[in-house]
Amino acid sequence: QVQLVESGGGLVQAGGSLRLSCVASGLFLKDYTTGWFRQAPGKDREFVASISRDYSKYSADSVEGRFTISRDNAKMMVYLQMNSLKPEDTAVYYCAAGDRFGADASFYRYWGQGTQVTVSS
Repeated sequence: QVQLVESGGGLVQAGGSLRLSCVASGLFLKDYTTGWFRQAPGKDREFVASISRDYSKYSADSVEGRFTISRDNAKMMVYLQMNSLKPEDTAVYYCAAGDRFGADASFYRYWGQGTQVTVSS
């Protein structure tokens, strides 16, 4: 059974930083593209960042230069380092794993339950 479990969310002031972690089990992480998505209250889920099997990276324009995605296949971990946080970054953040690299949520087969990030002004 595949599981993705996020952690590291919380409450932070604007301008601060958080590091989200996602641990995978039940699959070989090295065989999958992994990504982060987020969903704010009343809004659709949106793409944040993705990292491919060969470590290519792609980020949404809204987080480019502030957020960095990384992965450690040996530890079965995916990370999202978030710096210079803004109130509009407030959302539930989801880790995902899939077969194709990119921003389309349909590319991702497996999803975590999410972790809440709240940025106060």
